[in-house]
Amino acid sequence: MDPLAPLVLPPDDAERIEIGGVEHVFRLSARHGEGRLGIEEFVLPPGTTGARPHVHEAHDEYFYVLSGALTLHTGPGGELEAGPGGLVAALRGSVHGFRNAGADPVTGLVLYTPAGYEQFFRDVHEAVAGGEPLSDELMASLRPRHATRMWTADEA
Repeated sequence: MDPLAPLVLPPDDAERIEIGGVEHVFRLSARHGEGRLGIEEFVLPPGTTGARPHVHEAHDEYFYVLSGALTLHTGPGGELEAGPGGLVAALRGSVHGFRNAGADPVTGLVLYTPAGYEQFFRDVHEAVAGGEPLSDELMASLRPRHATRMWTADEA
């Protein structure tokens, strides 16, 4: 495949992973376009936490909200809300977590640069399918494999 040729992916060429009621659909991943960019579509049900506060050391993460209201934890005492059309950048080294505090599902896109973080979701899915309970402890044990660490309030 010519790395400079335009890439067109049909709607059914996506990897779907469901974890704890959250649907993750990976539209573009490390296997495409030399791994420069990953694109995930997600649906976060009402009252669901997508991720507790954490820090990525090896990639930037951008959230683009399509519908609903996404509440983002931004570090010590900080929260912000992004509605439809809102874009949030969580750059390497920044504290962030997110949840749906509203009554409607949140749908959105997450862009990862570079790609590759989708492997974290595969690892979580595999562990849960193998009988591990979905827990903060499981997430904390898997995140370091992907240059990510949990954030704690004592770091404030």
